Amino acid sequence: MIDLEAVVALRAVATNGSVAAAADALGFTPSAVSQQIKRLERGTRVALLERAGRGVVLTDAARQLVTSSATVLADLERIEADLHLASSATGDGAAARRITGEVRIGAFSTAVRGLLVDVLPRLRAEHPELRVPMRESEPWETIALVASGQRDLGIVHRWGGVALAMPDHLIETPLFTDVADVILRREHPLAARTELTPLDLAEEQWVATFDSTICRQWLRRLFDGVSNAPRIVHESMEFENHLELVRAGLGVALVPRLGRSPLPDDLVAIPTVQPASVRGVAAVHRRSQADSPALQAVLDAVRAGAAGLHER
Repeated sequence: MIDLEAVVALRAVATNGSVAAAADALGFTPSAVSQQIKRLERGTRVALLERAGRGVVLTDAARQLVTSSATVLADLERIEADLHLASSATGDGAAARRITGEVRIGAFSTAVRGLLVDVLPRLRAEHPELRVPMRESEPWETIALVASGQRDLGIVHRWGGVALAMPDHLIETPLFTDVADVILRREHPLAARTELTPLDLAEEQWVATFDSTICRQWLRRLFDGVSNAPRIVHESMEFENHLELVRAGLGVALVPRLGRSPLPDDLVAIPTVQPASVRGVAAVHRRSQADSPALQAVLDAVRAGAAGLHER
């Protein structure tokens, strides 16, 4: 009998590229992941990982197992969802409303700060037997984690035309649209404007997130057709750091409104036009979990939290 928990570990290695990264994604130690895969090798009597330099790569047999297991794991998720539905349908009023189990969330940083810090406490109060562990991750990584079964619900964002591929077995639920503003010092020559175009900003020095992020990709897309822009001088993954760097007179920054602290008096926020800097925020989950009461409870709470953002 194939050990399905070990298969999940193997799939994590395939998705994340290494045993250490798979362990981080699963919340295990690298040693535990290695032991799971060795146990799977003993059970199947085939080699699944082989050395490649300082890392490992999947063998042909491992890649076949990862591909073939997707259907089995999806079927198990559907069976589990059906069992929860049957239990709810046959219970009395209190039991029927009881939500148990675990829904693992992946979300980008400003969604954690601007949305989930309100949603997660409400979920804990309403469903005390439901576990909702959260991991921060960039949208591309979140989609991979949800698609591979390492997370159950993802909160992601799309900027303009920046690509965010969505596998067919995932369902995307739009939540809201977020806006990013250019942050300037109040004495900046452009600070009195009500909107800014890329041409207005062509000569500025920028604070930005790392090149591997979707926010950085959007900043570049914003300046399509404008030569030698944007001139990125400082890099930080934390938008709070961007604000402080702008306050220090070290550049300007494009900072989303979601999760943004109130600006101090010496900073101003101005939206961009031609194009506007907007991003769509959405939730994603696997189709096989569509009938899971636990996942639906979390998704409903996220939707309610997103709706509440526009009522403030």
